Amino acid sequence: MKCIILLLLFSSFAFAQPKALFYMTNSTDSVKSFSEHADKIDVLVPAWYWVDGNGLVWGGPNPEVLQTAAAHHVPVMPIVALMNQGDLHKLFTTPAAREAFIAALLSECKRFAYTGFQIDFESVNWTDHDLLSSLVADTATALHNQKLQLTIATVPNAPGFPGKSDYSHWLYANWRGGYDLKALAQSVDLICLMTYDQNTRWTPPGPVAGYPWTVANVEYALQFVPKEKLSMGIPIYGYHWYAGSPANDKPNPTADYVGQRDIDQYLAAYHPSVQWDPTDRTAWFYFYRDDTREWVFYTDKRSFEERLNLVRERGLEGFCSWVLGPEDPQIWTLLPAHK
Repeated sequence: MKCIILLLLFSSFAFAQPKALFYMTNSTDSVKSFSEHADKIDVLVPAWYWVDGNGLVWGGPNPEVLQTAAAHHVPVMPIVALMNQGDLHKLFTTPAAREAFIAALLSECKRFAYTGFQIDFESVNWTDHDLLSSLVADTATALHNQKLQLTIATVPNAPGFPGKSDYSHWLYANWRGGYDLKALAQSVDLICLMTYDQNTRWTPPGPVAGYPWTVANVEYALQFVPKEKLSMGIPIYGYHWYAGSPANDKPNPTADYVGQRDIDQYLAAYHPSVQWDPTDRTAWFYFYRDDTREWVFYTDKRSFEERLNLVRERGLEGFCSWVLGPEDPQIWTLLPAHK
Protein backbone atom coordinates (compact mmCIF):
# COMPACT_ATOMS: atom_id res chain seq x y z
CA MET A 1 0.00 0.00 0.00
CA LYS A 2 2.82 2.37 0.93
CA CYS A 3 4.50 1.67 -2.42
CA ILE A 4 1.30 2.50 -4.29
CA ILE A 5 0.92 5.78 -2.42
CA LEU A 6 4.53 6.71 -3.11
CA LEU A 7 4.10 5.83 -6.78
CA LEU A 8 1.00 7.98 -7.04
CA LEU A 9 2.77 10.89 -5.35
CA PHE A 10 5.76 10.52 -7.66
CA SER A 11 3.52 10.32 -10.72
CA SER A 12 1.64 13.44 -9.62
CA PHE A 13 4.90 15.32 -9.15
CA ALA A 14 6.51 14.04 -12.34
CA PHE A 15 3.55 15.00 -14.49
CA ALA A 16 2.58 18.23 -12.73
CA GLN A 17 1.23 20.63 -15.33
CA PRO A 18 3.31 23.82 -15.70
CA LYS A 19 1.46 27.04 -14.92
CA ALA A 20 0.32 28.77 -18.10
CA LEU A 21 0.85 32.53 -17.90
CA PHE A 22 -0.23 34.50 -20.95
CA TYR A 23 0.29 38.16 -21.75
CA MET A 24 -2.49 40.20 -23.31
CA THR A 25 -2.66 43.60 -25.01
CA ASN A 26 -5.70 45.78 -25.64
CA SER A 27 -5.95 44.69 -29.28
CA THR A 28 -9.20 43.12 -30.39
CA ASP A 29 -7.46 39.86 -31.35
CA SER A 30 -5.72 39.61 -28.00
CA VAL A 31 -8.88 40.16 -25.97
CA LYS A 32 -10.79 37.73 -28.19
CA SER A 33 -8.14 35.03 -27.70
CA PHE A 34 -8.37 35.40 -23.93
CA SER A 35 -12.17 35.17 -24.01
CA GLU A 36 -12.01 32.00 -26.10
CA HIS A 37 -9.29 30.25 -24.09
CA ALA A 38 -9.68 31.53 -20.53
CA ASP A 39 -10.21 27.99 -19.23
CA LYS A 40 -6.66 27.09 -20.31
CA ILE A 41 -4.93 30.12 -18.81
CA ASP A 42 -3.67 30.01 -15.20
CA VAL A 43 -2.59 33.65 -14.91
CA LEU A 44 -3.45 36.59 -17.14
CA VAL A 45 -0.89 39.41 -17.36
CA PRO A 46 -2.41 42.25 -19.38
CA ALA A 47 -0.30 45.20 -20.56
CA TRP A 48 -2.49 47.81 -18.90
CA TYR A 49 -0.19 50.14 -16.97
CA TRP A 50 2.83 52.39 -17.43
CA VAL A 51 4.94 54.50 -15.11
CA ASP A 52 7.16 57.53 -15.78
CA GLY A 53 10.33 58.74 -14.12
CA ASN A 54 8.35 60.68 -11.51
CA GLY A 55 6.57 57.55 -10.32
CA LEU A 56 3.29 58.51 -11.94
CA VAL A 57 1.40 55.33 -12.84
CA TRP A 58 -1.35 55.46 -15.44
CA GLY A 59 -3.58 53.01 -17.25
CA GLY A 60 -6.49 50.80 -16.31
CA PRO A 61 -8.35 47.56 -16.98
CA ASN A 62 -10.72 46.38 -19.66
CA PRO A 63 -13.99 45.73 -17.75
CA GLU A 64 -14.99 42.93 -20.14
CA VAL A 65 -11.70 41.14 -19.49
CA LEU A 66 -12.14 41.46 -15.72
CA GLN A 67 -15.61 39.94 -16.01
CA THR A 68 -14.33 37.04 -18.13
CA ALA A 69 -11.43 36.43 -15.75
CA ALA A 70 -13.74 36.38 -12.73
CA ALA A 71 -16.18 34.01 -14.44
CA HIS A 72 -13.34 31.58 -15.27
CA HIS A 73 -11.41 32.06 -12.00
CA VAL A 74 -8.31 33.41 -13.76
CA PRO A 75 -6.06 35.61 -11.57
CA VAL A 76 -5.25 38.97 -13.15
CA MET A 77 -1.80 40.47 -12.59
CA PRO A 78 -1.22 43.47 -14.88
CA ILE A 79 2.09 44.69 -16.20
CA VAL A 80 3.45 48.06 -15.18
CA ALA A 81 5.99 49.04 -17.83
CA LEU A 82 8.78 51.53 -18.40
CA MET A 83 11.35 51.26 -21.18
CA ASN A 84 13.13 54.62 -21.22
CA GLN A 85 16.61 54.43 -19.74
CA GLY A 86 16.67 57.99 -18.43
CA ASP A 87 13.24 57.72 -16.82
CA LEU A 88 14.16 54.39 -15.27
CA HIS A 89 17.23 55.90 -13.63
CA LYS A 90 15.15 58.81 -12.35
CA LEU A 91 12.55 56.45 -10.89
CA PHE A 92 15.25 54.33 -9.24
CA THR A 93 17.03 57.29 -7.62
CA THR A 94 14.17 59.59 -6.58
CA PRO A 95 12.64 58.65 -3.20
CA ALA A 96 9.36 60.48 -3.85
CA ALA A 97 8.98 58.76 -7.23
CA ARG A 98 9.58 55.34 -5.68
CA GLU A 99 6.98 56.00 -3.01
CA ALA A 100 4.42 57.22 -5.55
CA PHE A 101 5.03 54.15 -7.72
CA ILE A 102 4.52 51.69 -4.88
CA ALA A 103 1.47 53.52 -3.54
CA ALA A 104 -0.17 53.46 -6.97
CA LEU A 105 0.29 49.71 -7.36
CA LEU A 106 -1.27 49.08 -3.95
CA SER A 107 -4.17 51.37 -4.80
CA GLU A 108 -4.90 49.71 -8.16
CA CYS A 109 -4.75 46.23 -6.63
CA LYS A 110 -7.29 47.23 -4.00
CA ARG A 111 -9.50 48.99 -6.52
CA PHE A 112 -9.68 46.16 -9.06
CA ALA A 113 -8.91 43.05 -6.97
CA TYR A 114 -5.70 42.20 -8.82
CA THR A 115 -3.55 39.47 -7.31
CA GLY A 116 -0.54 41.75 -7.73
CA PHE A 117 1.58 43.34 -10.44
CA GLN A 118 4.33 42.36 -12.83
CA ILE A 119 7.18 44.81 -13.33
CA ASP A 120 8.34 45.09 -16.95
CA PHE A 121 11.31 47.45 -16.92
CA GLU A 122 13.42 47.12 -20.07
CA SER A 123 16.37 49.11 -21.40
CA VAL A 124 17.88 49.14 -17.91
CA ASN A 125 21.49 50.31 -18.04
CA TRP A 126 23.88 47.71 -16.64
CA THR A 127 25.17 50.23 -14.11
CA ASP A 128 21.65 50.48 -12.62
CA HIS A 129 21.19 46.80 -11.77
CA ASP A 130 21.56 47.35 -8.01
CA LEU A 131 19.11 50.25 -8.15
CA LEU A 132 16.55 48.08 -9.93
CA SER A 133 16.99 45.33 -7.33
CA SER A 134 16.48 47.87 -4.53
CA LEU A 135 13.23 49.21 -5.97
CA VAL A 136 11.94 45.69 -6.60
CA ALA A 137 12.76 44.69 -3.01
CA ASP A 138 10.88 47.69 -1.57
CA THR A 139 7.92 47.10 -3.89
CA ALA A 140 7.78 43.39 -3.04
CA THR A 141 7.79 44.14 0.69
CA ALA A 142 4.92 46.59 0.34
CA LEU A 143 2.81 44.22 -1.78
CA HIS A 144 3.56 41.17 0.35
CA ASN A 145 2.47 43.09 3.45
CA GLN A 146 -0.96 43.36 1.79
CA LYS A 147 -1.01 39.67 0.76
CA LEU A 148 -0.32 40.61 -2.86
CA GLN A 149 2.24 39.21 -5.29
CA LEU A 150 5.02 40.83 -7.25
CA THR A 151 6.56 39.26 -10.32
CA ILE A 152 9.09 40.62 -12.80
CA ALA A 153 9.86 40.08 -16.48
CA THR A 154 13.60 39.92 -17.16
CA VAL A 155 15.63 39.92 -20.34
CA PRO A 156 17.60 36.64 -20.64
CA ASN A 157 21.19 37.46 -19.75
CA ALA A 158 23.37 34.40 -20.34
CA PRO A 159 26.34 34.18 -20.32
CA GLY A 160 26.42 37.04 -17.79
CA PHE A 161 28.98 39.23 -19.56
CA PRO A 162 29.34 41.06 -22.90
CA GLY A 163 30.55 39.08 -25.87
CA LYS A 164 33.04 40.00 -28.56
CA SER A 165 30.89 41.93 -31.00
CA ASP A 166 29.71 45.52 -30.87
CA TYR A 167 26.14 44.24 -30.92
CA SER A 168 26.75 41.99 -27.90
CA HIS A 169 28.33 44.91 -26.04
CA TRP A 170 25.30 47.10 -26.77
CA LEU A 171 22.91 44.31 -25.78
CA TYR A 172 24.62 43.71 -22.45
CA ALA A 173 25.09 47.39 -21.56
CA ASN A 174 21.50 48.37 -22.30
CA TRP A 175 19.42 45.20 -21.87
CA ARG A 176 20.97 42.07 -20.40
CA GLY A 177 23.20 43.57 -17.75
CA GLY A 178 20.45 45.34 -15.82
CA TYR A 179 19.13 42.27 -14.00
CA ASP A 180 20.68 40.69 -10.89
CA LEU A 181 18.73 37.45 -10.99
CA LYS A 182 19.83 36.29 -7.54
CA ALA A 183 18.78 39.53 -5.84
CA LEU A 184 15.52 39.73 -7.76
CA ALA A 185 14.62 36.12 -6.98
CA GLN A 186 15.01 36.83 -3.26
CA SER A 187 12.34 39.54 -3.51
CA VAL A 188 9.72 38.49 -6.05
CA ASP A 189 7.26 35.62 -6.25
CA LEU A 190 8.13 34.76 -9.84
CA ILE A 191 10.65 35.67 -12.52
CA CYS A 192 9.33 35.54 -16.08
CA LEU A 193 12.40 34.95 -18.23
CA MET A 194 11.71 36.56 -21.61
CA THR A 195 13.38 33.87 -23.71
CA TYR A 196 12.30 35.39 -26.99
CA ASP A 197 13.53 38.04 -29.43
CA GLN A 198 16.85 36.28 -29.88
CA ASN A 199 16.69 37.63 -33.42
CA THR A 200 14.80 40.80 -34.36
CA ARG A 201 15.00 43.68 -36.83
CA TRP A 202 18.38 44.46 -35.25
CA THR A 203 19.83 41.13 -36.44
CA PRO A 204 20.00 38.94 -39.53
CA PRO A 205 17.09 36.50 -40.00
CA GLY A 206 16.91 33.77 -37.40
CA PRO A 207 14.68 32.04 -34.85
CA VAL A 208 12.68 34.13 -32.42
CA ALA A 209 13.94 31.81 -29.68
CA GLY A 210 16.31 29.11 -30.87
CA TYR A 211 16.26 25.95 -28.78
CA PRO A 212 19.97 25.87 -27.75
CA TRP A 213 19.80 29.59 -26.91
CA THR A 214 16.69 29.02 -24.81
CA VAL A 215 18.27 26.09 -22.97
CA ALA A 216 21.44 28.09 -22.27
CA ASN A 217 19.46 30.97 -20.80
CA VAL A 218 17.30 28.70 -18.65
CA GLU A 219 20.35 26.86 -17.32
CA TYR A 220 22.07 30.16 -16.57
CA ALA A 221 19.01 31.50 -14.75
CA LEU A 222 18.69 28.33 -12.68
CA GLN A 223 22.10 29.09 -11.14
CA PHE A 224 20.41 32.00 -9.34
CA VAL A 225 16.66 31.38 -9.38
CA PRO A 226 14.87 28.42 -7.76
CA LYS A 227 13.00 26.44 -10.40
CA GLU A 228 9.79 27.00 -8.43
CA LYS A 229 10.20 30.74 -9.09
CA LEU A 230 11.13 30.55 -12.77
CA SER A 231 8.69 30.85 -15.67
CA MET A 232 10.21 30.32 -19.12
CA GLY A 233 9.19 32.54 -21.99
CA ILE A 234 7.63 30.88 -25.04
CA PRO A 235 6.99 33.27 -27.93
CA ILE A 236 3.77 32.75 -29.87
CA TYR A 237 4.58 35.10 -32.73
CA GLY A 238 7.16 35.44 -35.46
CA TYR A 239 9.25 37.87 -37.50
CA HIS A 240 9.30 38.60 -41.22
CA TRP A 241 12.63 39.92 -42.55
CA TYR A 242 12.75 41.91 -45.76
CA ALA A 243 14.58 44.75 -47.51
CA GLY A 244 13.22 48.06 -46.24
CA SER A 245 13.17 51.24 -48.24
CA PRO A 246 16.75 52.55 -48.48
CA ALA A 247 17.23 55.52 -46.16
CA ASN A 248 19.77 58.18 -47.16
CA ASP A 249 21.20 55.77 -49.73
CA LYS A 250 22.07 53.28 -46.97
CA PRO A 251 21.04 49.61 -46.70
CA ASN A 252 17.90 49.12 -44.63
CA PRO A 253 17.14 45.45 -43.96
CA THR A 254 14.38 45.22 -41.39
CA ALA A 255 11.78 42.91 -39.83
CA ASP A 256 8.14 43.09 -38.84
CA TYR A 257 6.33 41.29 -36.05
CA VAL A 258 3.91 38.71 -37.52
CA GLY A 259 1.22 36.34 -36.31
CA GLN A 260 -0.48 33.24 -37.66
CA ARG A 261 -2.88 35.27 -39.81
CA ASP A 262 0.08 36.91 -41.60
CA ILE A 263 1.82 33.56 -42.01
CA ASP A 264 -1.29 32.00 -43.53
CA GLN A 265 -1.47 34.88 -46.02
CA TYR A 266 2.19 34.40 -47.05
CA LEU A 267 1.63 30.66 -47.48
CA ALA A 268 -1.43 31.24 -49.64
CA ALA A 269 0.14 33.99 -51.76
CA TYR A 270 3.69 32.71 -52.27
CA HIS A 271 3.45 28.93 -51.64
CA PRO A 272 6.78 28.62 -49.81
CA SER A 273 8.05 25.31 -48.52
CA VAL A 274 7.78 25.39 -44.73
CA GLN A 275 10.96 24.06 -43.15
CA TRP A 276 11.77 22.63 -39.71
CA ASP A 277 15.14 23.51 -38.18
CA PRO A 278 16.18 20.45 -36.13
CA THR A 279 18.78 22.39 -34.17
CA ASP A 280 16.76 25.43 -33.25
CA ARG A 281 13.52 23.42 -33.26
CA THR A 282 11.54 26.09 -35.02
CA ALA A 283 9.48 26.56 -38.16
CA TRP A 284 10.65 28.85 -40.95
CA PHE A 285 10.35 29.53 -44.64
CA TYR A 286 11.41 31.98 -47.28
CA PHE A 287 9.78 33.34 -50.40
CA TYR A 288 10.61 35.78 -53.18
CA ARG A 289 8.82 39.08 -53.59
CA ASP A 290 9.99 40.73 -56.81
CA ASP A 291 13.69 39.82 -56.86
CA THR A 292 14.29 39.71 -53.11
CA ARG A 293 14.26 36.74 -50.76
CA GLU A 294 12.24 37.37 -47.60
CA TRP A 295 12.44 35.21 -44.47
CA VAL A 296 9.91 34.23 -41.82
CA PHE A 297 10.64 32.46 -38.52
CA TYR A 298 7.74 31.72 -36.20
CA THR A 299 6.29 29.52 -33.46
CA ASP A 300 3.90 26.85 -34.68
CA LYS A 301 2.34 24.05 -32.62
CA ARG A 302 5.45 21.86 -32.89
CA SER A 303 7.80 24.70 -31.83
CA PHE A 304 5.53 25.47 -28.88
CA GLU A 305 5.38 21.84 -27.80
CA GLU A 306 9.18 21.48 -27.87
CA ARG A 307 9.49 24.40 -25.45
CA LEU A 308 6.60 23.26 -23.28
CA ASN A 309 8.38 19.92 -22.89
CA LEU A 310 11.55 21.76 -21.90
CA VAL A 311 9.62 23.51 -19.12
CA ARG A 312 8.40 20.11 -17.90
CA GLU A 313 11.84 18.50 -18.13
CA ARG A 314 13.43 21.25 -16.05
CA GLY A 315 10.61 21.20 -13.49
CA LEU A 316 10.01 24.92 -13.85
CA GLU A 317 7.05 26.73 -12.30
CA GLY A 318 5.61 27.23 -15.74
CA PHE A 319 5.83 29.25 -18.91
CA CYS A 320 4.98 32.80 -19.92
CA SER A 321 3.88 33.51 -23.49
CA TRP A 322 3.88 36.83 -25.30
CA VAL A 323 1.26 37.45 -26.58
CA LEU A 324 -2.38 36.39 -26.96
CA GLY A 325 -3.77 37.13 -30.42
CA PRO A 326 -1.19 36.13 -33.06
CA GLU A 327 -0.71 32.54 -31.85
CA ASP A 328 -1.12 29.36 -33.88
CA PRO A 329 -4.56 28.20 -32.70
CA GLN A 330 -3.28 24.62 -32.59
CA ILE A 331 -1.21 25.35 -29.47
CA TRP A 332 -4.40 25.27 -27.41
CA THR A 333 -4.76 21.54 -28.08
CA LEU A 334 -1.60 21.04 -26.01
CA LEU A 335 -2.96 22.70 -22.87
CA PRO A 336 -5.51 21.27 -20.44
CA ALA A 337 -8.57 23.14 -19.24
CA HIS A 338 -8.83 24.09 -15.58
CA LYS A 339 -10.25 21.39 -13.36
